[in-house]
Amino acid sequence: MISRRSFLFGAAGTVLAAGAGGALFATTRTPHAALAPWQAPGALATDPRVKAAEWAILSPNPHNRQPWLLALSGANEVTVFCDLDRRLPVTDPFDRQIMIGLGCFIELYRLAAAQEGFEAIITPFPEGAPALNERLDKRPVAHIALVDGAAPDPLFAAAPNRRSYKEPFTDQAVAGSVLAGVRTASGVAFQDTVEADRVAALRTLCWDAWLIESENPAAHQESVDLMRIGKDEIEQNPDGIDLGGPMLEALHVAGLLTRETVADPTSTAYAQGKAAYEEMIGSAKGFVWQVAENTRAAQLQAGRDWLRINLAATAAGLAVHPLSQCLQEYEAMAPAYAQAHAALAPEGGTVQMLARVGYGPDVPPTPRWPAATRIL
Repeated sequence: MISRRSFLFGAAGTVLAAGAGGALFATTRTPHAALAPWQAPGALATDPRVKAAEWAILSPNPHNRQPWLLALSGANEVTVFCDLDRRLPVTDPFDRQIMIGLGCFIELYRLAAAQEGFEAIITPFPEGAPALNERLDKRPVAHIALVDGAAPDPLFAAAPNRRSYKEPFTDQAVAGSVLAGVRTASGVAFQDTVEADRVAALRTLCWDAWLIESENPAAHQESVDLMRIGKDEIEQNPDGIDLGGPMLEALHVAGLLTRETVADPTSTAYAQGKAAYEEMIGSAKGFVWQVAENTRAAQLQAGRDWLRINLAATAAGLAVHPLSQCLQEYEAMAPAYAQAHAALAPEGGTVQMLARVGYGPDVPPTPRWPAATRIL
C-alpha cells in the first residue's frame, strides 16, 4: 500500500513537473524579501539603537510572533513594548512564553550594542509589571539606555547562524562534555541530559504533549491560523509558522496542503505533519532545560539566558529545537505540565524552557519583519 508520505511527495512531484512550471517554479520560491533582515543586519544603520534593533529582531521567539515594539527617545534611549496583537492567548494564556521571547530580544539587543562599544543599561518594567495571572498590557517591558564603554561579547559571533532547528537530527550522539562547554561559554546555569533512558522518557513526554496540543481544537487552530503557506503568504506576513519551499508549495497548489487540510485530523496533510513531528522528537540526542522562579522579572531573565544558551550551542555546532508544549499553562495540558515539572524540577521552581539538542545539516533562517516595521 502506498504510504501517505509517498502519496504527498508524489503529488508534489507531479505538480513540479507539470502544472506549476517545473524547474522554473522550484527556483523562484525562496521568499527573499522575508529573509532580507538576515542579510548584513546593522550594516547601513547610523543610529546605534537601530543598528542593535536590526540584530535583535533575529531573536528566537514563540511561534515566530516577533512580539516586540520599540520607541526611540532622546539621543540614546529605547523603550521595549509587547505588541499585544502578537500574543498566543490559547497556548500561552498568561503570556509567559511571549515574555521569554522579549527577553531573548533584549539580550541580543544588548550583545549587538556591545559589539559597537555601547553598554545597554536595562531597566525591566519601568512602570511596573503585570501580575502572573494577568495578561501583558501597554506598559513597557523594559527601558534601555546606551552609554559608551562596553566590550564585545564572543557569543555575538554566533548570532547570524542561530536557528530553531525544526528537522530530524542525525544519528550523531551529543557528548555531555559538549553541553558542559555550552554552560561555560554561555555563563548560564541550566540542566541537561544525554543519558539514554532519560532522553527516551523525555522524548515520550514531549511527544505526548504535542499530541495533546494537536488534538485540542482551539490550541491546534491557533497554530493553523499562523501558518504562512508559500512564498507569497510568507512575504506578505513574515512571521508565524512558515511552510515554504517548492515541495510544500507544490502541495499547496495541488490543494493537498491548506489550512483546512492541516486543521482536519482525518486528512493526509494532518497525518503527514504528525509523522514529521514524531520523527523530529524521536531524533533527540539530548535535552536542555531551564528552571527558575516564576515572576515576570524571572521570565524576562529566562529569555535573556536562553538567548545566551542558544548562541553558545550554535557556536559549539549543536542544533537546538525548543519544545514548549508540555510547559504550556492551559487546562488540557495540565497533566503533561505536572509530569514535566515532576521530571525536570522535582525540587520546585518553574521549567521556563525545554529543548531537544543534536546535530544536523544547515537549515535556512526564519522570516522576519524588518526592524523599521517594529519601531513606533
